[in-house]
Amino acid sequence: MITSMTGFASAKGEAPPHAWAWELRSVNAKGLDMRLRVPEWLDGLEAALRATLAKSVVRGNVTLTLRVTRSDAAPALGLNVAALDAVLDALAAAEDRAMARGVTLAPSRASDLLALRGVLDAGAAEEDAAPLVARLIEEFAPLVAAFVAMRREEGASLAKVLAGQLGQIAALTDRAAHLAEARKGAVADTLKTNLARVLDNSGGADPDRVAQELALLAVKADVTEEIDRLGAHVSAARALLDAGGAVGRKLDFLMQEFNREANTLCSKSQSTDLTAVGLELKAVIDQMREQVQNVE
Repeated sequence: MITSMTGFASAKGEAPPHAWAWELRSVNAKGLDMRLRVPEWLDGLEAALRATLAKSVVRGNVTLTLRVTRSDAAPALGLNVAALDAVLDALAAAEDRAMARGVTLAPSRASDLLALRGVLDAGAAEEDAAPLVARLIEEFAPLVAAFVAMRREEGASLAKVLAGQLGQIAALTDRAAHLAEARKGAVADTLKTNLARVLDNSGGADPDRVAQELALLAVKADVTEEIDRLGAHVSAARALLDAGGAVGRKLDFLMQEFNREANTLCSKSQSTDLTAVGLELKAVIDQMREQVQNVE
């Protein structure tokens, strides 16, 4: 089963005095890009969540948001001494630099410093966050399971769409093969006419060069190779869909090959009907390529 890179899952939980809400979502991306927004005072939580996600997701732009609240009327406040020291050092350096340039800075107040991000932590004072971190890690597993299940469900729907488009490409390829076979007589007549014209006007020309040019014309008119490769690409794509897993990159590469063969078929067709089939192929291939962008 293939997996879609589009997914969503959410959950809520509580362990008084804390309550929390999860949101986990993803969209398509070239690789795996995880963006986690979790409270900084929950030490070790982000690393654990990131490791768990990496085991279940191969590709996608994944965003995780965790909001933790306290039921206390007045949550405890803790002073981050290291952050405050860093701010004071930066403030002293700024004042020295301003003084050297003859600039006087307005005095700073304690309330200004405490308002800076990271200096004052809510919910971190005199509280052991380890039990809460352990509980959150435990509850993260079912959230990821629901998230992966949705991506797989989306992947199943995506597989049906891709299988249908492959069926269209296969049918159009067969039609192109019949048209190519039917036009062989006309192509042969055209080559004979060209040959007669060349021979009538080849006085003094190198016979080997004439033969090379005629062979080149024959090759340019032959679309057998392109049709065979299109058939092979259809088989390869079906095999990837049956194999499942993270096959998005391989399918994307195949779509480039599909498009290349369809373009060549159109350029070599020398037939209105065959060109029309080639254009239909290009349209279906383009639609399929859009869907493939969502495959993990």
